[in-house]
Amino acid sequence: MATTLFTRKPRELNYNPKRPVWKEKPSALYQTIKAIVLIVFSLSILTPILLVVSTSLADTEQLVKAGGFVLWPERPTLEAYATIFKGPMVLQSLGVSMLVTAVGTILALFVTITMAYATSRTVLFGRPVILAVLFTLLFAPGLIPSFLMIRQLGLLDSLWSLILPGIFGAFNFVVMRSFFMNIPGELIESARIDGANDWQILWRIVMPLSKAVIAVVGLFYAVGFWNSFFNALLYINDHSKWPIQLLLRNFVVQGSGAADQLGITTTPPPQSIQMAVVVVALVPILMVYPFLQKHFAKGVITGAVKG
Repeated sequence: MATTLFTRKPRELNYNPKRPVWKEKPSALYQTIKAIVLIVFSLSILTPILLVVSTSLADTEQLVKAGGFVLWPERPTLEAYATIFKGPMVLQSLGVSMLVTAVGTILALFVTITMAYATSRTVLFGRPVILAVLFTLLFAPGLIPSFLMIRQLGLLDSLWSLILPGIFGAFNFVVMRSFFMNIPGELIESARIDGANDWQILWRIVMPLSKAVIAVVGLFYAVGFWNSFFNALLYINDHSKWPIQLLLRNFVVQGSGAADQLGITTTPPPQSIQMAVVVVALVPILMVYPFLQKHFAKGVITGAVKG
């Protein structure tokens, strides 16, 4: 009987050799539909970027003929870029944005990492008190209280007014804390037995294991500082301290009327000048992303799911 059982074919034993659905090779129709969806989605993202770059490179004749915007420049020219860089304000604004982004990202990572590590460990009052404190961080203080606080601290017309309000993000804190909570406690306890203090544990053990989530959170902070213009609109009156995004905002809103602030005479069309400033504001942050791309998906998924 046993010999007959083991010599039967898989079909006679009601054995289904088919693999699970998620392991099966997708059909040609499914792959075609997925490719079409990805192509359409990619074009919807790349087309506006191509429109901006092409308009900034187009000459006056083509812009007038096309009604202001072109998808592909027939006779590319760098006249718009040469015009905006004739005055000092674009370079000053780029320097301010780079300084604010660099200092703000470093401070934000320091505050977020230390606070996330401290709250991920066992504390005196337990987790409910921590969650109650975290709940309050999800709400913004409001426009008027923020302005009054900045003025009371004497930070008006100071670059610190662009940095300090953004050095802590509740979402980034939750992601990083969730990641730290999944680091094995035995690893930290063994370091304590060897005589390491909290700073040594954080610097030599926790942070090397958290490079992916730190890179992603750092990218979030950097993009936030680079794209922020509203704080500068509220707190900065000195034009020499404007970030590039506020300068770009004035160009988009005021058009050619903002050219006087650059100290230049706008010989190219205003649309070309506007798109050139957009490209100048867009390129630096795009150059940072490829270096952090490999950590992006891993850091977000690990930090968000494991908690």
